[in-house]
Amino acid sequence: MVPKILRSETTYRGRAFSVRRDEVRFPDGHETFYDIVDHAGAVALVPVDPSGKIWMVRQYRHSTAQVILELPAGTLEPGEPPEACAARECREEIGMAPGRLELLGEGFLAPGYSTEYMYFYLATDLSPSPLEGDQDEDLLVELVDPGQAQTMLASRDLVDVKTMAGLFLALPRLADMARRG
Repeated sequence: MVPKILRSETTYRGRAFSVRRDEVRFPDGHETFYDIVDHAGAVALVPVDPSGKIWMVRQYRHSTAQVILELPAGTLEPGEPPEACAARECREEIGMAPGRLELLGEGFLAPGYSTEYMYFYLATDLSPSPLEGDQDEDLLVELVDPGQAQTMLASRDLVDVKTMAGLFLALPRLADMARRG
């Protein structure tokens, strides 16, 4: 079932990812090519303040030609542990340091063509501690009530899949936190 890689060549190297072309042979002898996006991995955060509000960011995404509402997220630096990346991105994107990070889930974002693996964290015990953000980001921070987030999910107002996944992972945990007070 697993094909043999006959040849692999990097065809593009960029700032955030590279692309490689693999020539493979399946056990039945069939040969084909796969173009794969090699990505270092990423994190997405569901930052929640003591009042239960979720901190999100609105930003322009050139590939979509839209300004969209998303969870804070970012790419792992080479050798950087996911939890360290999560803490850094929280500070860069919303200006808050998480006192606590809880891994909610993890997985491949688009396994059909990409190696990108994402870690989803619940970030709580937030305190002001801004870091300078990336030059290519112009972010507007928005606080969203969990009920409003559920409404946005149900009404399809959110178009970013990592945000949808992060909220679906976090909302049961947030409801449990709200019940406990």
